Amino acid sequence: MRLAIIADIHGNADALDAVLRDAHQQGAERVIVNGDVVNRGPDSVEVMTRLLAEPGVRFTLGNHDDLLRLWQTRSATLPADWFDDPFWGATAWSTEQLDRAGLLHVPQDWPHTLVLDEPGLPRVLIAHGTSEHYREGLSERTRPERVTALRQAADGSVYDVLIGSHIHRPAHSTTAGAVVMNTGAVGFPANGDPRAQYLLLTATLTGWDAEFRAVPYDRSGVIGRFQTSGLLGTGLSATIFLEELLSARSLYTPYWEWTEVGSLQRTPETWNRFLNGQLTPLY
Repeated sequence: MRLAIIADIHGNADALDAVLRDAHQQGAERVIVNGDVVNRGPDSVEVMTRLLAEPGVRFTLGNHDDLLRLWQTRSATLPADWFDDPFWGATAWSTEQLDRAGLLHVPQDWPHTLVLDEPGLPRVLIAHGTSEHYREGLSERTRPERVTALRQAADGSVYDVLIGSHIHRPAHSTTAGAVVMNTGAVGFPANGDPRAQYLLLTATLTGWDAEFRAVPYDRSGVIGRFQTSGLLGTGLSATIFLEELLSARSLYTPYWEWTEVGSLQRTPETWNRFLNGQLTPLY
């Protein structure tokens, strides 16, 4: 048995097509989508439609999949001042695109976790972040005591393998007796490698064999659609998302945290200060 675990597609149809093509060429019999199908890129509707048509696909809920539904319903779980802040223009745009296509509320039925419990194989727990929160990153940096807590099942048993996504970079370690892995990101990698990245699991006589795949693809199409779709005209967050695609590194979250610490407004002026003074793009 061979499984492709993909995540963080973020509305990048070209990266998704490259990964699905590669996964099928590698003999993957099933595809598990570990959250964050939408938002960031210009192709949320196309990506969602493509994945829903994939035979046997299974999903977990990612924070961006949930965010767009919460945005559309003006959920009280989101800060009220976000809805009038032009910084969130890209989120509003992606929400509207999915709503028009009748796809916005599809993820509300996706579970937070999936379990692979195959006879004779290590037991695997899959979540976008962790089983406790979809924004909690899982990697080789996760503390041993946290891994110990996360691998405990409600029935008192333990999981042998924990698989997360969300941080947009692949990871693989053995911590507190468990194998900890992160799939990396299909659409918006943050490890300096612009290729579309995912995790391929193969069942063997000795357990699960993990292969971290990185698939090259032509990014010119998705880069162009930032402009032609209208996404880039929605404001600063779309500009930052495009910069993340170009540089293959995390910029949005560090910029957000930088403005919070400095009590600064999120504007093109502070973005340029941050980019020029804090980080050098890799492209």
